[in-house]
Amino acid sequence: MQPASESSAERHETASLSAIGQRHLWGHFTNLTTINRTGLPVIVRGEGAYIYDTAGKRYLDGLSGLFTVNVGHGRRELAEAAGRQAGTLGYFPLWSFGHEPAIKLAERLADLAPGDLNRVFFTSGGGEALESAWKLAVQYFAKIGQPQKRKVVSRYFAYHGTTLGALSITGIPALREPFEPLLPWAVKTVNTNRYRCGACANAPECTLDCAEDIERQIIAHGPETVAMVVLEPVQNTGGALVPPPGYFKRVREICDKYGVLLVSDEVICAFGRLGYWFGCQRFDYQPDMIIFAKGVTSGYSPLGGVIVSDRLAGPFLEDDGSVFMHGLTFGGHPVSCAVALANIEVMEREDICGNVLRNEPVFDEVMNSLRDLPLVGDVRGCGYFRVVELVKDKKTKESFSADECNWLLRDVLSPRIFQAGLCCRVDDRADPVLVLAPTLICGEAELRFIGATLTEAITFAASEFAKR
Repeated sequence: MQPASESSAERHETASLSAIGQRHLWGHFTNLTTINRTGLPVIVRGEGAYIYDTAGKRYLDGLSGLFTVNVGHGRRELAEAAGRQAGTLGYFPLWSFGHEPAIKLAERLADLAPGDLNRVFFTSGGGEALESAWKLAVQYFAKIGQPQKRKVVSRYFAYHGTTLGALSITGIPALREPFEPLLPWAVKTVNTNRYRCGACANAPECTLDCAEDIERQIIAHGPETVAMVVLEPVQNTGGALVPPPGYFKRVREICDKYGVLLVSDEVICAFGRLGYWFGCQRFDYQPDMIIFAKGVTSGYSPLGGVIVSDRLAGPFLEDDGSVFMHGLTFGGHPVSCAVALANIEVMEREDICGNVLRNEPVFDEVMNSLRDLPLVGDVRGCGYFRVVELVKDKKTKESFSADECNWLLRDVLSPRIFQAGLCCRVDDRADPVLVLAPTLICGEAELRFIGATLTEAITFAASEFAKR
């Protein structure tokens, strides 16, 4: 709520924080020129599904921070778990040692993961987890006598991280171009954007050409050189691209046919985002590795990792002194592991996955109500992961020019939505979309607030666009 009054000292503190941030803080993917022109919003606290700025204004956190704060803000039990662990063992590495939080968390994750995914290699984030999975795949194949297998197949516009290795796998041109040439072993395949799919445009239903293209790419680049295919259950960039029925079944068949590992990048989709512990469970496929981060701690402490099948661990259990030649100082940090254990307890006790599935029909209704608005080309997604794709012409699906898109998203929609008390994401790394990923504790009232806010903002933006 907006405070009734604000003292001069409070106003000074608010202005000082923003000014100091403008001068010294370099935000991620942040336009410094824009921040210097418009000021830096400063968020000071969170409670439940909401965040508050320095003026005390409340916003519904419609992005869960960054697809992360799954159980909501202000959870004392998570903070207390961190404090207890820090007072017992604040840090120790997992280099030939174990500690209780990491051991217990590895067991819990193995219990929750499907199939024979029983070994956990911890990192401190998602990009590191992707790098770890790639390096493990390369070393695994070398150990079983196939050292030429190094290539990775990933989808166009898919985001898998920004370190130079992960960036090679990422399929977003704007992120890649400043740093090219990148590693040469990354291969791109088509994604599952039904709305803009040329292969299925005249077909009554999906032809699964998006899956068949994976086989074409493996054949074209040599099956003997391809180590893994890495896919998000629902692809983020491009706008919550949900796979068609049968897609992952076919991908699993292709990977098995050519001896290629299937890696499920669940940095966003795991820990309830799609109503299941892991997204692969929603779409009923068995990966060889699961990459996780973000929601494992609900963002209260940095943690990521790779859950690996027993088959891949097998060669490293041979009595030949073999070691996976990879490590990270803060991977499996004891405080982060303790927070993750507490987070899983909260999710189980409050049936967080069940809350998502029970409210999914409401979210479906809310999103579908936006379809007839001007500028709305498509709405899609599942669970608590949705987007609205915006188009210049609904009939032809024509998108906006770069200048039009920047004006629409950043000058009109983003401030309008934020001023109305909703924090979400505008994203034009592919076609322009509004991204929604609310905290998983949200119910009908919060979801309907999202719908009402977007209805007003999009209607207003359309009227402003018509005046240009």
